[in-house]
Amino acid sequence: MNKAALSEKTNDELFAMYRSEQDENDRRLIRQELTMRYVYIVRAIAYQMRDMYIGFAQQEDIINEGVLEIMKGIDRYDPERDNKFDTFISRRIRGMVIDLMRKNDWMPRNFHRDNKAIEQAETALTEKNGHAPTDEETASYLSMDVRKLRKIRSMTTMVNVLSLDMTYDGNNEAMLQVPTENISEQPEQSFMQGETSRALARAVSGLQEKEKMIISMYYVDNLTMSQIAGIMNISQPRVSQLHAQAVKKLKKSMQEDG
Repeated sequence: MNKAALSEKTNDELFAMYRSEQDENDRRLIRQELTMRYVYIVRAIAYQMRDMYIGFAQQEDIINEGVLEIMKGIDRYDPERDNKFDTFISRRIRGMVIDLMRKNDWMPRNFHRDNKAIEQAETALTEKNGHAPTDEETASYLSMDVRKLRKIRSMTTMVNVLSLDMTYDGNNEAMLQVPTENISEQPEQSFMQGETSRALARAVSGLQEKEKMIISMYYVDNLTMSQIAGIMNISQPRVSQLHAQAVKKLKKSMQEDG
């Protein structure tokens, strides 16, 4: 078996060969070929989630870990049971990043309780003052260190990324949408497939203009929060706040639609 011959095979053919091949050296070559074909998914996820892990890891570290995750995933993937490998491995790589965050004590304790308190404080301050509060105002209201508040807000962004990136297939199984090299398969195109995706499209149309821009730039253009802040000429915390606000509206709208 040689690499040239493998390069001419489709992904499905390679997976079939990998499952039936007995020679360990040939299995290794097939696994290497498959791994290289899916590295773009690791790069896309590492880029999109970099604001979440930048405090304890470099992008190349995440990519290296992701490549190992692909190799392990190839062994564990079952086409009869799992979704497409793209979907299967995307979920595993995102889960890997979250595990790394936990191991590095990046995820704050009492996260859900503190996040709910922040949301309630922002609502109360907005009603009181007639405008969205700054991070400093919210932190002061809660007697919370502003750095802790921003850390929780970053964590909220990551949780929202995971939940919004998820649609459901015909078997009601979670399916993550990730960027691909084929423009016809970009997330905005994937979102337009199926009833759930159409419900999401309707929900997005009901957002305010700034919220639409942030959702589009983050999920379609794969820009980071800091890049979006520069484009919109607002602070990064404000982008995170608007993003969380938009995601909350989308979830509520889709639940009502469903």
